[in-house]
Amino acid sequence: MIGEPLWRISRVDLDKLMATMEVASAQLSECVLGVGARVHIEKANVPTIHYGLTGSGTIIIEGEPEVEVVRHTLVVVPAHRSIDIIASGSKAAQCRFAAAGTKNHSFVPGGMDRYEIGDGEPSFSLVCGNFRAVYGPGLDLFASLASPIIESFDAYDQLDRLMCHATVELAGREIGGGPMASALFKFVLLALLRRSLTSQSAWVERFSLLSDPPIARAFAEMASRPAASFSVQSLCRSVRSSRSAFMARFTASFGESPMSVLRRLRMRQAASLLAANALSIEQVALQAGYQSRSSFTRTFRKHFGTDPSEYRAKAKRLIVGHKFYRDSAEHDLASPAAEVG
Repeated sequence: MIGEPLWRISRVDLDKLMATMEVASAQLSECVLGVGARVHIEKANVPTIHYGLTGSGTIIIEGEPEVEVVRHTLVVVPAHRSIDIIASGSKAAQCRFAAAGTKNHSFVPGGMDRYEIGDGEPSFSLVCGNFRAVYGPGLDLFASLASPIIESFDAYDQLDRLMCHATVELAGREIGGGPMASALFKFVLLALLRRSLTSQSAWVERFSLLSDPPIARAFAEMASRPAASFSVQSLCRSVRSSRSAFMARFTASFGESPMSVLRRLRMRQAASLLAANALSIEQVALQAGYQSRSSFTRTFRKHFGTDPSEYRAKAKRLIVGHKFYRDSAEHDLASPAAEVG
């Protein structure tokens, strides 16, 4: 079919990748603009996301054509790109704004809960944010994104509600607000990745991991089973590729070799198990794909700069400290001195 992407990651492989995805950080703000108002967002080291809530406007991304944004339009901008957002309105209003010689109002997503600019009734509102999403965890999902992602969703997708709820959680600064916001924001990214199976937009081909299904399949296997006995040879066989072609394509997608990526996945797995404090060091080593404690300890020390036992002890101290703080707070609230009247 004309316009149908030639390469598609399979549903099974995408499902494995989605299962390992986590939102490492997210900062969100509601941005409300009056007629013809304009706001500038400086370059950031992480991608930014913009979701239209009401009205319409234009997003101008450095080095890219203008993007018209209406309700339920989602735009993901690669890192290191400046952005201008302009609310729709009469040409006269926009000309007056330009003729006034006023500098662009700068805005940092997450810097405030709600950012308002412009006179009169709001013409355009959207959620703006910056984020970092990882696979495995530890491998930046959007690091290789070279061009914007632009997708149109519908009201029944309810992404606007998810984005707004995540913004409210961050603004509330309650205990657990950060994890709650990350969980809500993860739903948005999962919806976007699911759209990659059917989207006609060019971003699917430009998303390095999604555009090379055999490499995505190999990584999905490693991310979902880091303790398995993988080798370059076994990975090549699983995707039916020559060693040279596989190594070149994998490195192009991730910026490092398959075994380097596997080692990072295993170390993250080990760190999580050590923090849980349910298995012995030897058992953690086996669960992370190492047959001997010595080789596991050597690799772990090189990766984290500390021994597994020391890492576990530090994680335990942090948990105990958090429990002490929580129990103290609950005791203070329950004590007679804390009662009113």
